[in-house]
Amino acid sequence: MVTKRLTTLGSLSAVAIAAHTAVNLNALRKPNVVAPPLLEKVSVLIPARNEADNILRAVSSVLASLGVANLEVLVLDDGSTDTTAAIVSGIDDPRVRLITGTEEPPAGWLGKPWACKRLSLEASGSVLVFLDADVELSPDAIRASVRELRAHNFAMVSPYPLQIAESWLERLVQPIVTWSWCAFLPLHWSQRSTRPSLSAANGQFLVIDADAYRAIDGHTSVAGEVLEDIALMRALKNSGELTCTMDGSTIATCRMYATTDEVVDGYAKSLWTGFGSPAGSIAVNLFLLTAYVVPPVAALTARSPRTRTMGAVGYAAGVASRAMVARRTSTRVWPDSAAHPASITAFAALSAISWSRHLRGSNSWKGRSLP
Repeated sequence: MVTKRLTTLGSLSAVAIAAHTAVNLNALRKPNVVAPPLLEKVSVLIPARNEADNILRAVSSVLASLGVANLEVLVLDDGSTDTTAAIVSGIDDPRVRLITGTEEPPAGWLGKPWACKRLSLEASGSVLVFLDADVELSPDAIRASVRELRAHNFAMVSPYPLQIAESWLERLVQPIVTWSWCAFLPLHWSQRSTRPSLSAANGQFLVIDADAYRAIDGHTSVAGEVLEDIALMRALKNSGELTCTMDGSTIATCRMYATTDEVVDGYAKSLWTGFGSPAGSIAVNLFLLTAYVVPPVAALTARSPRTRTMGAVGYAAGVASRAMVARRTSTRVWPDSAAHPASITAFAALSAISWSRHLRGSNSWKGRSLP
C-alpha cells in the first residue's frame, strides 16, 4: 500500500512537472544575436584565481566581441600561484587591464564576492559583465545580452551558458542544474515579478546595469554568500528591479569541472546553502527522489501490474521533462535523459556530502575555507 501511494504521488508529480516544463520552455528567452551595435561602454570583469588553463581563451573570446565599440576588460588576479597574471600581462590589447589582488578577503567576505567588488570599483562602463574565467563567449554574446537588458528594462540578465560535460559524473550532475530552473521556476512570471524567491542566476555570466548594481551596493550586499549570483539577483528584486534568467547556450560555453573530484568538491561547497536549512534540503531531495526515483524502481520491482504501470508513466514523464530541456538548451539528449533517476540520486548524494562537510567545517574552494 505504501509503495502504491508513493509511486502514485511521485508519478503524478513527475507528470505535472513535465507539463510545466513544456509550458515554461515557451517563455524561456534566448538572446537575439541580430542586434544593433552598442553605443554605451561595457566593462567585462573577470575574477581569476589559478586560471592559467582558461584565462587566455576567456579574454580572447571577449576581445573578439562584435558590435561593442567601447569595451574594457578588467581581470583581477586573485592571489594566483600559477601563471595567470603573466598570461594576462602578455595580452597585447589596450582594452585589457590586469589588477593584482594579493590580500585575503576581509572578515565577512568570501573570495569571489570580494574579487567582484574589487573589479567593480575599477569599472567605468554603464553595463557590467561579470564573467568567470572558464567561460568562452561567442562574438555576439555581449551585444545580444545587453540588448535584452535594455530592451526589456531589466537590471540584470543571466544568460545561462551551455554546460560542457564529458566525464560520467559531469554527465549525470551538470544537466540537473539547468533542468531544475527550466522545470520549476515559472519563467513568464519571474521576468515580471520583483519577488526575490523567483530568482535563478548563474554567476558564470551576468550582465548588470551599473547604476542598479551600485544602488544596492553591489557585491557588498552579498559579501558572505556562497551562491552570490542568486543572492545578487534577489537583492535587485528586493530593490524593485526586474531581472531575467535566459538560455545562453548559443552564446556562451563553460566546463565547470573536469574531474570527478572537482565535481564533488564544486557541488559540496554550495549545495548546503541552496535550500535554506537542513530541513529544507531534506524536503527538496525527498520530493525529487519520490518524483524521479520511486516510480522507475516501482516499475521494475512492484508486484502489482497497476503500480508497475504507474511507475513507468512517472519514469517516462521525468525523462520527457529532462529531454525537453536538453533539446531546448542544446545539450546532449540521449542517452543521458534516460538516466534521470541516476542523476537525481547523484544530486541527493552530493547534497548529503555538502551538508556533512559544512557541519564539520571542512568545505573549501581554491585553497580558501568556506562556511
